[in-house]
Amino acid sequence: MARMHSRKKGKSGSKKPLKTSYSWMNYKPKEVELLVVKLAKEGNAASQIGIKLRDVYGIPDVKTATKKSITKILKEKKLAPNLPENLTSLLEQVISIKKHLENNKKDLHAKRNLTLT
Repeated sequence: MARMHSRKKGKSGSKKPLKTSYSWMNYKPKEVELLVVKLAKEGNAASQIGIKLRDVYGIPDVKTATKKSITKILKEKKLAPNLPENLTSLLEQVISIKKHLENNKKDLHAKRNLTLT
């Protein structure tokens, strides 16, 4: 964020806490990895796995708990998808916009959105 009365950039901004495991967390690193594998076999994407671990199991950050990211764990267990998750979601978005444009040919906003994606 920039300073108001000078031409310099400021240093303010939120920062993640230190990368130490949480003392109140009841799961060991191997248990967290097994949970990640279990959720991946159920058909969840990496972002959905992180959200479920946070909300249901009380694991705030997989990387601090296991020293590995979710995608790295999935690659080790050979469960990672061929395409990255963000590319997959972009392709799904393009398909849905094209399907919409088949029915609504004069929708200029959708045409613009298609060129942006």
